[in-house]
Amino acid sequence: MHGTEAASPWVRRWAHLIPAGTPVLDVACGHGRHLRHLASLGHPVTGIDRDPAAIDTIRPVGEAVLADIENGPWPLPGRTFGGVVVTNYLWRSLLPTIVASVAPGGVLIYETFGIEHAQIGRPSRPDFLLQPGELLRVCEGLRVVAYEDGFLASPERFVQRIVALREDPADAGAGQRRRLDSAG
Repeated sequence: MHGTEAASPWVRRWAHLIPAGTPVLDVACGHGRHLRHLASLGHPVTGIDRDPAAIDTIRPVGEAVLADIENGPWPLPGRTFGGVVVTNYLWRSLLPTIVASVAPGGVLIYETFGIEHAQIGRPSRPDFLLQPGELLRVCEGLRVVAYEDGFLASPERFVQRIVALREDPADAGAGQRRRLDSAG
């Protein structure tokens, strides 16, 4: 079943930057491949999707929010999360809301198709494909720690992906460091 495969290598690679034990939001979560991975790391998880079958699948994993976020109001107004994950999804009018959902000290992990993907497959509509550098512009208020824009061979796709931190003013001057690799 689509959406039950292993978590994205990009999400797995950077999940260690999500502060331990903090809640994580997966936007357009599907059947919860990232929710299951992040819950296994000790995070309380929340998933949003408009597909009732997908929501039923994730209920045992964490908070499951059935909502059409493209045509209705944002279902989690004012809530922030230690991690926000988005993969294979783009709805431009939600980008500011998604970024605003990252708590101080939190991390945004985002990966979706770039405009060049139209040359090789679906999605092919520009509405669902990122323009060059678009995620960098969206994350201007965050500290970008990783960014890629290019072709991946397996499966073949053009992607743009970013990992960005919201600095926590409470940690200013504390000398705390986050390791960019997953070694502890």
